[in-house]
Amino acid sequence: MRKTIFTVIEKCVACKSCEIACAVEHSPTKTLFGALGDDPRVRQRVRVENVGAFSYPSRCQHCEEPSCVAACPTGAMARDPLTGAVTSDAAKCIGCWMCVMVCPFGGVSADPVGKKALKCDRCPDRTAAGQDPACVSACPTKALLYLTPEEMSARQRRATALSAVGVSLAPAAPGAELWRSLRGDA
Repeated sequence: MRKTIFTVIEKCVACKSCEIACAVEHSPTKTLFGALGDDPRVRQRVRVENVGAFSYPSRCQHCEEPSCVAACPTGAMARDPLTGAVTSDAAKCIGCWMCVMVCPFGGVSADPVGKKALKCDRCPDRTAAGQDPACVSACPTKALLYLTPEEMSARQRRATALSAVGVSLAPAAPGAELWRSLRGDA
């Protein structure tokens, strides 16, 4: 089964490392300092949204039946048959923003400079080399996981079993409560 990116919301501390790693990975130089000097400025494809005391790294969910693919009049949005990733071909994109309007997750954004649709591509160069997507690798609290659905289910079953027998689990993320209190969310 194909891997996908899962989010463990309780572990996200809104450090935005995923946003930075995404922007750097999609820059021509693939270095932080190089990305800072890019013109036009490179944009990330994941955005951390704050919701009360929690944060959520929002991105394309690579749906099984993607509405963005169905809505795209030029075929710029397509599903990769090997990886299952939903991709956006900038050469075919006409900037009509139908994909932006129909995405139920807000996973597609409009690049104001290039006038093209911008979305998570699951870092195909990295995953083809056996690495995790940049956002997953950069997450210091392991709030982002690159797993198959079966692997994620097994993790959830294990956590439930430990909880059911009264085994105390470590805090979701070291310093998460302190971070939220500093932000004023606690």
